[in-house]
Amino acid sequence: MNIFVTNDDGIASDGLLGLVEALRNSRKDDRIFVIAPDSNRSAISNAVSFFHEALKLKPYDENTWSCSGTPADCALMSIMGALGTKPDCLISGINRGANLGTDLIYSGTAAAARQAALSGIPAVALSLAGHSPFVWRGAIDFSIEHFDDFLGYWKPDTFVNVNFPNLPDKPEKMLLTLPSRQYYNDELVVFDAPNNRRYCFVQSGTISSDPGEGTDAGAVGRGLVSVSSIYIHPVTGTMLR
Repeated sequence: MNIFVTNDDGIASDGLLGLVEALRNSRKDDRIFVIAPDSNRSAISNAVSFFHEALKLKPYDENTWSCSGTPADCALMSIMGALGTKPDCLISGINRGANLGTDLIYSGTAAAARQAALSGIPAVALSLAGHSPFVWRGAIDFSIEHFDDFLGYWKPDTFVNVNFPNLPDKPEKMLLTLPSRQYYNDELVVFDAPNNRRYCFVQSGTISSDPGEGTDAGAVGRGLVSVSSIYIHPVTGTMLR
């Protein structure tokens, strides 16, 4: 099996490199390829530059390349055969920080998995919830142990979204969940400069969520691994009258 790995934190991310090393050590019969952004592309969603400018691939390690584009670009280049072979599945992550519920609108990690799923490629997004210091070992070990389980939850027109609690040891179990609602509480900070220009900065606020029964946020808050099936196509909501 050809397993392609990408992320949105960039090619040098500990979560990506640790996962790739573990996959190569544990899945000797599979081929592991990496195309990941050359720098941090967090919260860039499904932006695609592929059709507007040439993308540059630079060798980083064996079967591992950095890309000048976005996470979705990396997925597209994998799918379209930039490395001379195409993926049987695509794994995005492990992301530095949670991708719970509403986060999926913004997440570059989720976007890479979505982009693969749009082409019918089984895709899984992996994220480590919490804050620095991040303890990667447990999430990596759990991912290797349950790799085939995660792929088994995939079905056409979806990708699988996995969130790990940030624990010192490997989590004990996983739970199938629904996406939660996230509330960001951000603030705008504005500076008027002497050159008559106005500089605006978004200052991140404390993220709160609705940790209801059966939600991804609720599961992670209880120290469990959350696994959600995310539909990739727009759906009609309540009709406005």
